Amino acid sequence: MSDPTNPNIQSRTTPQWSLYQRESFWGTNDGKYPLFNTDPAEIEKLAKEKLSQGGWYYSSCNAGMSWTHLANRQAFYRHRIIPRTLVDTNVRDTAASIFGHAVSAPIGFAPIGINRIYHPTGELSVAKVAQELNLPYCLSSAGSYSIEDVARANGSGPRFFQLYQSPDDDVCLSILQRAFDSGYDVCVLTTDTWSLGWRHNDVFTGNYAFYHEHGAGDLGLQDPVFQQRLRAAGIDPAADPKRAGAEWIDKHIWHGRALTWDKMRWTMQQWKRISGGRPFCLKGIQSVADAERAVDLGVDGIVVSNHAGRQVDGAIASLDALEQIVDAVGDRTYIMYDSGIRSASDVFKALALGAKFVFIGRLWVWGLSIAGEHGVRHVMRSLLAELDIVMEVGGFNSIDEMTRAALHSLPNSSNLIASTSRI
Repeated sequence: MSDPTNPNIQSRTTPQWSLYQRESFWGTNDGKYPLFNTDPAEIEKLAKEKLSQGGWYYSSCNAGMSWTHLANRQAFYRHRIIPRTLVDTNVRDTAASIFGHAVSAPIGFAPIGINRIYHPTGELSVAKVAQELNLPYCLSSAGSYSIEDVARANGSGPRFFQLYQSPDDDVCLSILQRAFDSGYDVCVLTTDTWSLGWRHNDVFTGNYAFYHEHGAGDLGLQDPVFQQRLRAAGIDPAADPKRAGAEWIDKHIWHGRALTWDKMRWTMQQWKRISGGRPFCLKGIQSVADAERAVDLGVDGIVVSNHAGRQVDGAIASLDALEQIVDAVGDRTYIMYDSGIRSASDVFKALALGAKFVFIGRLWVWGLSIAGEHGVRHVMRSLLAELDIVMEVGGFNSIDEMTRAALHSLPNSSNLIASTSRI
């Protein structure tokens, strides 16, 4: 399938990920088969079989009627890659850089909360695989393991911290200090989730793990300032984990208190002070006006994201927003993307439309659900192999060659895909 002794492999700075396909084919001679089918529809199906009802709903629910999720998938469908032929792609390389980190591909692990509901090892397994693959890992401040434990699992890997900002400034500062002290050197403030969007299945079943079996999680429970708040409220987290969980999530994560641009500037200043000037980014930008304001205020980067359709139903597709935002501020800030990516061709399209980096979410969550650490590794190695092969057979040697000239784009239409399937 692909000669593992090919001398061109030695010219690369990153692994020849495509050899994972050869490994999968050849392994059948020895009775070894891949863990599971990495077709996104099959991954979703297997995750649903593995997870509890609550875990499945939390991983799969979208806001309202899932129209924003559908719009995300439609947007990818209308852009088509234009392959080039007779190109010497023997020298191709997936290498990328992000905020001073040389990484193996322009792909990172999106921040997703409370990973223990998907697998007991939760964020620890995900952070470990991210380090192995030299891909950035972003820890959610709604995570279930502590900032410090996840950092140890991530080892020397590049890691960022996603902030759901507490209105309690002392808690916010404590979390940021802990993050920087543990080697998270980029802060990503999420701006679209002061409260969770209306997700029918979650609401119907009362599916809110912070009020039930998982409580506050170690990320909150190991924070010294939050521990003070619990003592002041007379709450013993060991004796009453549900009340402790409600105290954490209601007052410090999804608290329903909308923050403003003025408060964002304060947070950025505090992070810069704590970190010695390391990057501060905003996640959840969909509006050109918001992107322009963020750049004017000195934000180092933005993540164009609609939270994968989980917050505002009937919203603009994140990929459509990306095009507009790149045109407006693409030469003035570092633009990243997430929402709806399911394949290497989706990664390609987001990069070609002007994102410098993309973050993956549900694919690795479902891999974690199916087989823990091994499932995350299998999903991400398969995605990297697919990207490597797309570059090889499509005629692209580097990430920089993925531009709008490599796409044929259909008109923006509301009826490109007539299904609300989550995939």
